[in-house]
Amino acid sequence: MAKTGDNAKTSPELRTFGAEVRRLREALGIKQVELATLVNVTRAYVSHVELGKTRCRYDFASRLDGALRANGEVIAAWNDLVESIKSAKYAAHFVNFPKAESTANSIRVYETHIVNGLFQTESYAGAILRDSADVTTRMNRQKHVMTEPAPKMFVVLEKSVLHRQVGSVHVMREQLEYLLELSHRGGIHLQVLPTVYVEEARAAFAIATQADRKGAAYIVTGTGGVTSADPEDLATLDETFASLQAEALSVRDTRALIRRVIEERWT
Repeated sequence: MAKTGDNAKTSPELRTFGAEVRRLREALGIKQVELATLVNVTRAYVSHVELGKTRCRYDFASRLDGALRANGEVIAAWNDLVESIKSAKYAAHFVNFPKAESTANSIRVYETHIVNGLFQTESYAGAILRDSADVTTRMNRQKHVMTEPAPKMFVVLEKSVLHRQVGSVHVMREQLEYLLELSHRGGIHLQVLPTVYVEEARAAFAIATQADRKGAAYIVTGTGGVTSADPEDLATLDETFASLQAEALSVRDTRALIRRVIEERWT
């Protein structure tokens, strides 16, 4: 069982694997010390794996899979981990944003056309994605990111998103009511941007920042999106997001606006 160096301790890929092991252990209803006994290691080693502080070998992942009755889920997660580590050798823009998002300490989002995927209802997501498998993937992504301890989330949403119909009137009403609900949760700060020009804001984007302040960004393009961990890109987006927040309505005024749009347009 090989331990990684200091850089790996902050690896989103290792944390994602560890979080999956923890999820499966808790679903089985056993404590770390019990799992450690089942796989013949110390409780501290199990803890290090779950925290993403060490990278285990395949044989240990296989033993974990058996002990947790995971039917191959741990092995699949381990294979994903290995592929992610290989990818980390490439240029910064190949960084895996969903994995960075899933282990982030804070997430900042600017949306221009639709509600961000982390905040979508299943019906709203279904109207956009159409494929049921893609909708299930999105719902699972939400659950993974939003499960406690969830990251702090700061979202700036353009006003037009509240008025742009996706699916039926019922779907829109349900979606906006869900946004209201989310806006009252601790750690979530939702603001609507009025119809104003913000020079730096040219496209929707998201920034996932880890506890050690390392970040990754996803920037929407006309054909999909690009991911970057380049410090210059992140610095530019940091400034852009600050400008957007400065122009946006307050959280309280945002709630009032959403309620008004529900009553006037989606009733």
